[in-house]
Amino acid sequence: METQPKAPDAWEKPQKILVILAHPDDPEFFCGATLARWAAAGHSIEYCLLTCGDKGAPNREIRSQELCSQRQSEQRSAAAVIGVKKVRFLDNPDGYLVPDLDLRREVTRIIRQARPDIVVACDPTNLYGGGTRLNHPDHRAAGQVVLDALFPAAQNHLFFEELLAEGLEPHPVREVWVSIASDPNVTLDVTETWAVKIRALQEHKSQIGDPAKFIERMRSRHTEDSTDEAPRFEEKFRRLVLN
Repeated sequence: METQPKAPDAWEKPQKILVILAHPDDPEFFCGATLARWAAAGHSIEYCLLTCGDKGAPNREIRSQELCSQRQSEQRSAAAVIGVKKVRFLDNPDGYLVPDLDLRREVTRIIRQARPDIVVACDPTNLYGGGTRLNHPDHRAAGQVVLDALFPAAQNHLFFEELLAEGLEPHPVREVWVSIASDPNVTLDVTETWAVKIRALQEHKSQIGDPAKFIERMRSRHTEDSTDEAPRFEEKFRRLVLN
């Protein structure tokens, strides 16, 4: 009898997963069905958002601080739908993210504090967001700074030695799952958790526009070899094994 190959996320024991992305709503948009799949499987998931999302609104009456507060609240609600227990924000201004050494130190600090087995990031090389759209510069900056913090800074005691004085020992992350990847090497069938992704995204009320039209768009994103009546959904990653 032919045995099926193991799924790339068929880990033998519960994993600590740290998701580090730029904006509130990025985790759900980029890979929410995968995160829901992992939460349902018993893995522990934590979010770290590098900005507070204080620019992402068409409403010209709202001020940045009010929007920041609203989007943080929306993100916590969405994370709860996914099954995420902890969300933290670094509160950098939306749109101004730069992968400099100061931010690399902060991300290295977060990694050493959380001590995850798996980190979810995004692709710094993905200039185009699909079709005719540009990828947000914060997404690319976030991907770059996370990858630079993971290797070699987070696992090497000679990087950011001031972190040792804080009691933060080096930590080797085993795997990185790079979302919205230009060159993915992992495809997960997330049909069973696509509805959870949609429910989580509905919590981002400031971002999705008309709720009914949004749900229709999300349900239309099934694979080309499936139909509206029998849809199949996928999320893709570049999986890196560091240790």
